[in-house]
Parts: sequence; structure tokens; C-alpha cells
Amino acid sequence: MNELEHHSGPKPGPEPERKTLKEVFDRAEYPLTGHCRREVDVLKAALAGVDGGLESDTYGAGKVIEDFEAKMAGVLGKEAAVFFPSGTMAQQIALRIWCDRRGVARVAYHPLCHLEIHEKDGLKELHRIEPILLADPNRLIGLADVMNLPDDIACLLLELPQREIGGQLPEFAELEAISAYCREQGIKLHLDGARLFEILPYYRKSAAEVCGLFDSVYISFYKGIGGVAGAILAGQPEFTQESKVWKRRHGGDLISLYPYILSADYYYEQRIGKMELYYEQARELAGMYNRCRGITTLPEIPVSNMFHVYAGLSSRRMEEVLIEICGETGVGLSHYVKERTAGGSYFEVSIGDRYDAVPGDKLWQAFELLDEKLKGETEI
Repeated sequence: MNELEHHSGPKPGPEPERKTLKEVFDRAEYPLTGHCRREVDVLKAALAGVDGGLESDTYGAGKVIEDFEAKMAGVLGKEAAVFFPSGTMAQQIALRIWCDRRGVARVAYHPLCHLEIHEKDGLKELHRIEPILLADPNRLIGLADVMNLPDDIACLLLELPQREIGGQLPEFAELEAISAYCREQGIKLHLDGARLFEILPYYRKSAAEVCGLFDSVYISFYKGIGGVAGAILAGQPEFTQESKVWKRRHGGDLISLYPYILSADYYYEQRIGKMELYYEQARELAGMYNRCRGITTLPEIPVSNMFHVYAGLSSRRMEEVLIEICGETGVGLSHYVKERTAGGSYFEVSIGDRYDAVPGDKLWQAFELLDEKLKGETEI
């Protein structure tokens, strides 16, 4: 060993691996969004009070599934409903039925519809249905867009709220006008109501009043409701009976679906009465974001329990800021950040049971720190 090597000391080891934003959020003392972590306890809590001798459903039949389907049909103001293991399956089947009825394999929906961007072209590849993308991606579908539809359209799908643009909603009068026009033209109107219950406080309408504008309706049980999984497809009895045939063809009639059904029913009862609270808390939280430098929300004033947060920083730098805030305050503001094509970054906020568990002083500390850090970024 030469003298230089002797005095240089031990070589530094590799730097510790940095935790991702998701890892930090998952371990945060006060995660801000959603209901809870998706873990087995969600199912255990739902089943804790259930009679162990309750007979399960079998291939789509039995008291446990039929009672829940009837209950949800009543909530939605429809004559019949069918429980599906997934909304992807339910919605593709709904559109297939309406296309077959009219003899036209074309439907219309928003360019950022779930079927278009999250389902690997399932509607096109499995059903050979051609979608017409309606309206600009950055705005809602309006009556004027619908009136310009070509004649050979079987069904129009509307998503309420439109998640990919911050959970925006049309005014109810606009919905009524679109519904009336579709009925005049013989176009079936289908509701992607994955977050239907979350918009009712804004509309000041019941689920049945909203669904009355639509020929078929899908709702989810793992978003605002917070169940394990599952969906309902509702409409007239002839429609739902046909959907059961397609459900079997899609492999959706598992031998038993009761873990999904029981958890859906349990968390529906737990949370349906909290939708007004989540809505008000989202409005409160959006106000806190909008008071921070370089931050805007879409919508500026939320119309449901969700909204998008836009920042002028790159996604990488914004992640670093959120990690720092969580480390200093224990408050996890988001588990991800995405890059915006127009520049800057964004993430989604969805309010659930967690929000109430965050102490007010901790929340204010987190937002004061966010404002301070963003001010520092703009002054560099």
C-alpha cells in the first residue's frame, strides 16, 4: 500500500437508495387522500359481522347476489340490475347490447373515456365496435357536440364526473337537454357512473334522478365507496337479462362473487352518507392548494370529492418537494405526480375517510411548507 492509499481512508459505500414518493406516502403518518390502504383488512372488516353460515351465490344466482342487485336497482331508480366483477366488463357489454339492438357498431364518447385510454382497446378488439371521439380532450361534451353526431350512432356514453380533466361536470340542465335530444334521435344514453354517488351533493339530486336521464347505468364499488371490487349495471329487465348472457360469455359468472358483494354492501352503507362531507372537504382542500404559489386546481372549486392539482415544477422536482413535506410534517399529499404535456406537472386528489384523521395544525403546517418551498423555486 502506498502512502496516498494509506491516508485516504476507507472508500465510501454506495449511497442509500432513495424512497419513491409512493413508498413515502404509503408510510406517511397522515396520508391525505382516499379511505385507507388496499389491504386484506378491508375485506376482513366487511365480513366481520356476517353470519358464517350465509349461503354464497353460485354462478350469478342466489339470495346474496339477487338481494343486492334489487337493492341497487332501487337506489338507481331502474327496474333491474346485475352485479359484475368489473366495470370494464360491464360497460363493454352495455355498449355491445345497444349496438346489436340498433344494428350499428358505432358509439360515441369523450376522447379521455376509460374505454379509450385504459382498456387496451377491448371494445374494438373484442366487440369490433368503432368509437367516435366527441369534443376536445380538455373540455366536457356539450349539447352542441351531441347534435353534430353522425346518424349511425347506437349509443352515447357520458362519464360523470369526467375524471381525466379533474372531475368536471356539466350543469344538470345541460344533461337534461342531451338526454332529451338522444331520445328524440333514438340514440341510447349510457352513464359511466363510476363516481356517481360523489357528484350527488353538487347536483342536489338523488341517484335515481340522475340515472333517470340514462338508458343504462354503471356504478363502481371500489372508488368512493371503497369496497374490494365490483360493479353494477342497471336498466330495463330485457337489457339486464341480455347483459347476464354476455357476462357469462365474458367469464364474469365466477362460481361465487360474495366477497365482492358483501364488501360492496358493507362499505356502501358505511360511506353513502358521507358524500356531502367528502365534497365539502374537497372544496376546503382545493382552497388551500390555490393559496400556494405556482399551484392551481382543476376545477378551481371542486364539484365532487376529487380534483387535479397543477404545479409549475417538473414531475421529478414536485415529487422531491412532496417527499420533503411528508418527511417534515408526516402529511402525505399524494402518492404520484405526472408530467403535463403543456409543461409542469399534476396529480389527482380524491377525498375519503383519511382526511378527517389529519390534525388541523399538521395540515396547515404542510401547506405553509408547500407554499414556502414553491416560493423558493420561483425565486431561483
